[in-house]
Amino acid sequence: MERFVEIKEERMAKYLDTTSRAIDKVKISPPLKSHLRRVAEDYLVMAKTYLEDAKAFQRDGNYVLAYGAVNYAHGWLDAGARMGLFDVGEDDQLFTLAE
Repeated sequence: MERFVEIKEERMAKYLDTTSRAIDKVKISPPLKSHLRRVAEDYLVMAKTYLEDAKAFQRDGNYVLAYGAVNYAHGWLDAGARMGLFDVGEDDQLFTLAE
């Protein structure tokens, strides 16, 4: 039996807000001349780009694509935080951190 859960406007707004707050919290950790600095910057660009895509899909009323894009955005942030590319102040509410 298939069961579908509708992505409602309120839920979509919550996801977009959570990822926006996470992006605002991120600080790039590696030093300027480090190769990992460029990697961290790339991860952050990817997260911001996917978030903007999610917002555009939401404006168009396509919450399925918006949901997918916002989850990709947050995935880039979580990956960067877990690898130490981002300093997130040990925030384990906005980020999935390794112990």
